[in-house]
Amino acid sequence: MNKLTLTFRAALVASLASASVAFAANSATQTVTFEVQAINELSNSGNPGALVVSTATAGSEPDVATDSSTTYAITTNGTSKKITASIDADMPAGVTLKVTLGAPAGANATQVTLGTVAVDAVTAITEVAESGKTISYELSALVTAGVVASDSTTVTYTVVDSI
Repeated sequence: MNKLTLTFRAALVASLASASVAFAANSATQTVTFEVQAINELSNSGNPGALVVSTATAGSEPDVATDSSTTYAITTNGTSKKITASIDADMPAGVTLKVTLGAPAGANATQVTLGTVAVDAVTAITEVAESGKTISYELSALVTAGVVASDSTTVTYTVVDSI
């Protein structure tokens, strides 16, 4: 191979290499990594008014006090979720606090008696984003409860997996 042929080949390779850099392709690709994590958000709005048992019909247990002035919102992208409810301390003897949560679409809700052990207030929750769901409280007292001074309790709601 002579020097002229070798020089020509080197020039041709350099020319082809620079040509491939100079021209853009008509498509390009990229890899995008993505993920959607579990979302279980719950919030409430407002505070219920004071529940005061103060009347009764003669010969009957005292009348029940109720409040439905608060609401909650829920967002979950999971399936088979539920909302549990509990209070931070036992109610006085003869006094019962119950709650009913409005059920999101497709879910089931029932009135539950609140205690320090969490109970299922709403079940069968699946992939939902709703707000303005009603929270209804009911306070009842037996005559054997006697007079109970004003007090308060903290209600905790939690979104958990149904088992």
